[in-house]
Amino acid sequence: MNIARFLPVVLLAALSGAPFAQTSPLPPGPSSAPPRPVPTIPQTPIPPPPQPNAASWVLMDYANGQILASRDPDARRPPASLTKIMTEYVVAAAIAAGKIHMDDKVHISEHAWKAGGASTDGSTSFLQLNSDVPLKDLLYGMIIQSGNDAAIALAEHTAGTEPAFAELMNAYAKRLGMDNTHFVNASGYPAPDHYSTARDIAILSRALIRDFPEQYKISAIKSFEWNGITQHNRNTLLWTDPTVDGIKTGSTKDAGFCLAASARRGEMRLIAVTMGGNAMSDATSGDEALLNWGFNFYRTHKLYAAGQTLAAPRLWKGESNTLPLGVTDDVLVTIPRGEYGELKATVDMPATLIAPFTKGQQVGTLHVTLDGKPLADKPLVALNDAPRGGFFKRLWDAILLWFHHGTGTTTAPAPTVTVAPATSLAPPASTP
Repeated sequence: MNIARFLPVVLLAALSGAPFAQTSPLPPGPSSAPPRPVPTIPQTPIPPPPQPNAASWVLMDYANGQILASRDPDARRPPASLTKIMTEYVVAAAIAAGKIHMDDKVHISEHAWKAGGASTDGSTSFLQLNSDVPLKDLLYGMIIQSGNDAAIALAEHTAGTEPAFAELMNAYAKRLGMDNTHFVNASGYPAPDHYSTARDIAILSRALIRDFPEQYKISAIKSFEWNGITQHNRNTLLWTDPTVDGIKTGSTKDAGFCLAASARRGEMRLIAVTMGGNAMSDATSGDEALLNWGFNFYRTHKLYAAGQTLAAPRLWKGESNTLPLGVTDDVLVTIPRGEYGELKATVDMPATLIAPFTKGQQVGTLHVTLDGKPLADKPLVALNDAPRGGFFKRLWDAILLWFHHGTGTTTAPAPTVTVAPATSLAPPASTP
């Protein structure tokens, strides 16, 4: 695409504060006939989200972590076997770090056998006491069969003891921003002070898919056989919806029925989490309804690419006269269908930028809003090193700055920006 031909339109939108939207020219007609009027199609309002029969739930967009719909997302609840998503995450991190390996032989201790084995009333992989099992088989057994014994054995192999492993789980939870979560064990077996939330489980699920995609693929396997016993994945959405590829079920008397599910349709992925349902059918139908609603009525857009120049304000006392600014990661937003043209973006940055700057140094903030409501805030950084200029360049710019009284800026301030002066940007061309 020739970017230069769009610059006048974008600049006009920026100076006027109006959004930039794509338009398509009408097909040419006979010179003697007026163009046919384009019919106005009223926008269909988005219906309210489904209301799963659960104590709390969320629907999250994977690309950016946006919550599209929720009810009591931060209510602390027993997570049951949704806990095993974190167990998988910690084990996968240890594998990635080379501390443990998929072909390790894991010893099945008395604690793993007694607390999570066939003699308990929880899910089990039927592991034999004092046997040695390949780590890969334990991982499959925990994720597909939801084996409590497999989870405990993995915890002990990774950290020495299950309590030490729980400390790792909590450390990772803190790092991921799971602010209302605390783990006591690796399996999710009921215990005091063992809790999480629908939002935190969605955050964890997103991190697992993003950071350890190979381990996440195990979630899509429908059955697993161990020691002559075949058990099926409890996530029945794997059979009814081919776009669903995970993640985990869970249930106890206190937790109710829980399900974290994820589906990908085209380039869009959503994560649905329900907690505290009265039956597994409630959790399944709830997640299914949320996923369908999200895919039907929302779209994810890539507004700006990492490294793309979003602004090039005047740079004083530097080798260059401008400082290219952009973002370090792609800016992705998920919005209702048909509302792309309502997006607005503004940049806050200082009125006067004086060299030096280093590549990656934050200079301002990019704000994206929809109908005046905040949608995304991203650091605006220098895209290149900007060293100081020579003596005479600095002297000349000092004289110019004296005349400008420190108000030098490349464009007019945006009236909606609270930190002045700022550059007003319009969303770039994209497919609505």
